[in-house]
Amino acid sequence: METNWAADHLQTIRTLMERSALYRRALAPIMTFAGTLGVLAAVFGCLLKIDSPRPFILYWMAVGIVAFSGSLLLVRRQALKDAEAFWSPPTRRVAHALMPPLFSGFVIGVVLHVHVATADPPLGRVLSMLWLPVGWVVLYGCAMCAAGFFTPRGLRIFGWAFILGGCGLFAVGIPDWVSRLYFAHGIMGGFFGALHLAYGAYLYLTEKGKNAA
Repeated sequence: METNWAADHLQTIRTLMERSALYRRALAPIMTFAGTLGVLAAVFGCLLKIDSPRPFILYWMAVGIVAFSGSLLLVRRQALKDAEAFWSPPTRRVAHALMPPLFSGFVIGVVLHVHVATADPPLGRVLSMLWLPVGWVVLYGCAMCAAGFFTPRGLRIFGWAFILGGCGLFAVGIPDWVSRLYFAHGIMGGFFGALHLAYGAYLYLTEKGKNAA
């Protein structure tokens, strides 16, 4: 039985390595989609002046659900295009690596949304609109690093950018010269928007360079 498990495990690793180029092609549109959505959501969040704790949490959790659902559809389309099984063993391993940090971020958001109404107003605003975005950034970076062990190395570097950026913000603290509205949406748009777009552009450019070569 252990021999069969080891063989299956080695086959999964071999398949993941063989599909590295496929994952790279699939990641480019996903990153571009998520980045565009993140930037637009940040802009509209500021324009609509979403600066209360509960609306802010609901707004960005809804944006996250849309981004996650859209990414799944893009992966599904890529799988159909390449005649690949959507929920294959390698895909399940990537999903299992992603889930713990993403689930943790979702639960933290839900708990804060439930309890922020009963918290001291200044404390509730600081936790939900200033520290929660930074926590989401770090947890998302952990998810990308975990998935990066089964995908191209660039995804781990991308994840570390989130982790180091989020931890740096934790260390530096909240600046006094920026309003809560622009800080909160700026963090979300900068990390979940601009960084995704930058990585998507990098993937497109390097893929084109490889194809040209």
